[in-house]
Amino acid sequence: MATAVAAMTRSAFGESERAHMSHALELAARGLYTTTPNPRVGCVVVRDGQVIGEGWHVSAGEAHAEVAALADARGRGHDVRGATLYVTLSPCDTQGRTPPCVDAIIPAGIARVVAAMRDPDTSQADGLARLAAAGIVVDVGLMEDEARELNPGFVSRIVRGLPWVRSKLAASLDGRTALANGDSQWITGAAARSDGHAWRARACAILTGVGTVLHDDPQLDVRAVATPRQPLKVVVDRNGDVPPGAKLLAGGAALVVTAGTRNAAWPAHVDVLALPDANARVDLRALMRELATRGINELHVEAGARLNGALLSAGLIDELLVYVAGSLIGDPARGMFALPAPLPALAARTRLRWTSVDRIGDDLRIVARVVREEGV
Repeated sequence: MATAVAAMTRSAFGESERAHMSHALELAARGLYTTTPNPRVGCVVVRDGQVIGEGWHVSAGEAHAEVAALADARGRGHDVRGATLYVTLSPCDTQGRTPPCVDAIIPAGIARVVAAMRDPDTSQADGLARLAAAGIVVDVGLMEDEARELNPGFVSRIVRGLPWVRSKLAASLDGRTALANGDSQWITGAAARSDGHAWRARACAILTGVGTVLHDDPQLDVRAVATPRQPLKVVVDRNGDVPPGAKLLAGGAALVVTAGTRNAAWPAHVDVLALPDANARVDLRALMRELATRGINELHVEAGARLNGALLSAGLIDELLVYVAGSLIGDPARGMFALPAPLPALAARTRLRWTSVDRIGDDLRIVARVVREEGV
């Protein structure tokens, strides 16, 4: 075991190794919309400095990236014995929908495995040790940050028991999301709205509140991006007020979360979950835990200021996706977050870390993360 630990802590990687792992990360990203609830993983097989096989995990139940890459190499007529396998997540060691990847790697005669990051799932912890015990050189940590960025939801669900919560907002330059009467169509342009669908597509579920449903009657599906699946639609509806003819109840999987009983008029296929808190409101943290148990990695929020404020106050928002239009609306108008109580002091404000700022059509797209001491 000492040999395995020493191998896993090696940190010096060359530029060619970074290039191979970068290729594996690009492959992993091809599963951005499809792998849920599994992580996005890519893999390349390299011998004598040349890529002889590549693969990525497409969807749950299909071959994992390592198995796909080995099959690709053999399909090209290559002998994989003595090759190096670069993979973005350490190979699995347990039987799931598919056999353990280590059971494919060891008999293949792979000489070295380089993993970007360890699998956060402790049930897979023996995979690297098994590889090392079989005489395979094992190194971990090459481009780990980039690998984690591909799977914030998977890591969050496994480590915290909560999905990664991303709240999407469209606002004017002065931070207004709608007029006082609720009119918000459209603050941003078509390019920004299309880009928003790409973020919907990567999520496992989309969350909104009953107020948004009553006012806008949204479909909350992915339309501007080609995707083989639609995210689960989740509505926070304390009193069961969602109209039975609401668009989001008509097609696809929908979950309505109440603090009471089911609305008898809702279609039979609609899943209903009662999660009341001590104040007879929906327990949002309990909802997040429940979604995690259902395999929800990334939760995309498109809601009004009240639900966004409640989520932020509960410490449940991890990331903001804000489209800012080059316009001013002024007061009175609706803001982004309606907090339950005013801040006692400026020091109590929510701090953000800028991740990216990009121009999308005539608008700006800002991605920012909530700063927390514990991190993910």
